[in-house]
Amino acid sequence: MAFKLRYKSLGLHAVLVEWPAEINQNILQDVLRLKAKIENCSIKEIVYINSTYCSLIVFYVDSMFSFSKQIAIIDKIYVSKLDTISTTFMLWKIPVCYDVCFGVDLEAVSVKKKKSKTAIIEQHFKSIYTVYFIGFLPGFLYLGGLNKSLYMARKSTPRLQVEKGAVAIGGNQTGVYPNESPGGWNIIGNSPVNFFDISKEKPCFAKAGDRIQFYPISLSVYNNIKTLVEAGNYQLESEEIHG
Repeated sequence: MAFKLRYKSLGLHAVLVEWPAEINQNILQDVLRLKAKIENCSIKEIVYINSTYCSLIVFYVDSMFSFSKQIAIIDKIYVSKLDTISTTFMLWKIPVCYDVCFGVDLEAVSVKKKKSKTAIIEQHFKSIYTVYFIGFLPGFLYLGGLNKSLYMARKSTPRLQVEKGAVAIGGNQTGVYPNESPGGWNIIGNSPVNFFDISKEKPCFAKAGDRIQFYPISLSVYNNIKTLVEAGNYQLESEEIHG
C-alpha cells in the first residue's frame, strides 16, 4: 500500500518524510521499508536515517544539499520495486514483576477501569507489542498494541522520579523506563532487564519493528534475574520473526 508522503526541509541538510500521523502498523512497516530501501541504495551523501512511528529524517553531509533533488530521489526510491529486501525482526520476551511494591499505579488504574488488578495485569502481558520508535530517553521503547480497555491518560502532574525498569501505560501505549527519570505514565510493574547499556556494542537491544512480549514473574524471580543482570550473566529470550 502506497501512502501520500509529505516532504519538509529540516535544517540545512536534512529531509523530513511524513506519513499520516497515526500509530498504525501498516504505516510503520511502510516507514521501515522505505528506510531499508534507501539504505540499500548506498547514497554517499546520506550520513544517517532515523525513523519514528510515522516519519523518516534523512541527514546529508553534502554542503551543496539540494532539497528538491533529494526529495525527487526519495520519491523515486519509494515507488520503486526494490521490495525484494527481506527484513528480519526480533520478538523479545521481557520478564515483568507486577508486585504491588512496583505497580504503584495499579490501584488507580483498577479503579478507573473498573477491573481487578489481576485482570489488568493479564490484559497487559497477553498482548504482543510492536516497537514503533525509541525515545524520549535512550532505550525507551514506544510500544503499540496495548489492549484498548487499558488506555489510560498520562498523569496531569508527572512524577519527578520514576524508577529504572518501571513498566507503565501512557495513553494508548505502554513502555519501560530504561533509567531513573521524571515521568507521567501510569506505573504497573517493573522489569529487571537493562533496556539501555552503554557498555555494549549495541546499547539498546531492540529496534523499530521488533516485537515485545511481557511475561509475569514473582518478586523472588525478579531479584534473581536482577542479580544476573548486574553480573552480566543474563541472556534475554528472543526469536526471529519476519515482517
